[in-house]
Amino acid sequence: MKLYIGNLPLSYDEEQFKSLFTNYTSILSCKLILDRETGKSRGFGFVEFKEKEEAEKAIEELNGKDVEGRALVVNEARSQERRGGAGGNGNRNRPPFRRRF
Repeated sequence: MKLYIGNLPLSYDEEQFKSLFTNYTSILSCKLILDRETGKSRGFGFVEFKEKEEAEKAIEELNGKDVEGRALVVNEARSQERRGGAGGNGNRNRPPFRRRF
């Protein structure tokens, strides 16, 4: 079961993020999402658990927990939505721009 962890302090690094889950033993992966340009935390991450019961326990214990003045948001991660291809016309219903001379 994969969990979304949001509203993390922006100062958090990967080790601080992982330290939130030291009490849980069935963790498969732990990923803090970083900004591509700055390399700093974007304020959220994902944790995947092997055991559903332990993931539900983590939600119960950590959702709303105060971390550096911020209330964590912890819930089951939604499946990733399909994104469109790179570039192109984002609004396909709009007619193309035409210059008038």
